[in-house]
Amino acid sequence: MQTRTTEVADGVYQLTTHFPDFNFGFNQYLVTGDEPLLFHTGMRGLFPLVSAAMSQVIPLDSLRWVSFGHVEADECGAMNDLLEAAPAATVAQGAIGCMVSIEDLADRPPRPLANGEVLDIGGHRLRWIDTPHVPHGWDAGVLYDETTRTLLCGDLFAQWGEYPASTEDDIVAPATEGDAGDDYGSWALRPGSGAVLRKLGALDVAMLAPMHGPAFTGDCSGALHALAGHVDARIAQS
Repeated sequence: MQTRTTEVADGVYQLTTHFPDFNFGFNQYLVTGDEPLLFHTGMRGLFPLVSAAMSQVIPLDSLRWVSFGHVEADECGAMNDLLEAAPAATVAQGAIGCMVSIEDLADRPPRPLANGEVLDIGGHRLRWIDTPHVPHGWDAGVLYDETTRTLLCGDLFAQWGEYPASTEDDIVAPATEGDAGDDYGSWALRPGSGAVLRKLGALDVAMLAPMHGPAFTGDCSGALHALAGHVDARIAQS
């Protein structure tokens, strides 16, 4: 396997590894600046590939922040490997995630982020937004880069197969027809799920940056509202 490195927005690098055995891809997003941040770490077994890809962009030991949408192996499995490789790095995640998991799991104390709090990394302003149970656990959240108007949206819009680094083509249909969440029951559907997605759709988003699919530069608000409609329909059928 190889990890592809693509600058998908100004100072935002997508690191993509495709797993041929189950035809699924994993993205990490490296946001450069005075205090570089990595969103998603990948699993521990991916650390050699991901760290080598990061080193093409920045010195690995200059990483300052490690963040992710929720506690899961592909989101934070290599967290402590990164903390070891980057002595000044700190995990930054939502207050709930820090309280229930990360304070125990991480080798150094994390930096809890309140809902709506902005982390200024010098060159990018990253706003943490709580999205409890959308799509997974209590600790779920996203990061919105106010500088490039990029929404680092984690497991939203997950799709199977290989994909380009970015696209303007429809990402809703690939994410809802044969939905990875439907296949495995991973969505934590609840009455407020659609409303959470519509709040994200009200942001001024120029690019959606999912973990398992191409960065999307089409109608981002429309895509989020369409996904909300899909979620509402699933809840109504349950």
